[in-house]
Amino acid sequence: MKPRRPLSFFASIAAALSASLLVMHAAHAFEVVKPQVDTGALPAAAKTWDEPNPLRGNKDAVVIGRSAFNQACAQCHGADANGSRSPAPDLRRMGIGCRRIQDEALRQRCMGDADAFFIKSVRYGKQKFGIVHMPPWEGVLTPEVAWSIRSFVENAPK
Repeated sequence: MKPRRPLSFFASIAAALSASLLVMHAAHAFEVVKPQVDTGALPAAAKTWDEPNPLRGNKDAVVIGRSAFNQACAQCHGADANGSRSPAPDLRRMGIGCRRIQDEALRQRCMGDADAFFIKSVRYGKQKFGIVHMPPWEGVLTPEVAWSIRSFVENAPK
């Protein structure tokens, strides 16, 4: 029969785990920053959260989105969406598989699904087990800024 470890051993393990979780959470702290961009050149259709992205293919939106992304998102997702060197997911990969679909209607449906995932994540954030991995941006970002960011990310070099 194995000797039993004292209760204080398990308490010290629990304390160490709790402390490391707090340190990891603090290391992933982020600041919610409202980007300062002029969306005056964007169409009125972009002022809604409805998907699919109403700014897909809009060159002005890509420029506005790049500026907004670098002000608000780059601290976690990397400057210019270069997510390969950041703690958060590489957003350039979102919906990338859709581009290989030959059937136009199916490709558009796939992109719409990616848009829905993106906009829900932006609006409501990401949280798992009570830990905020991404804050909610609704109330900070307007729909046209969020869609501009999506347009930029879709066109960012991979």
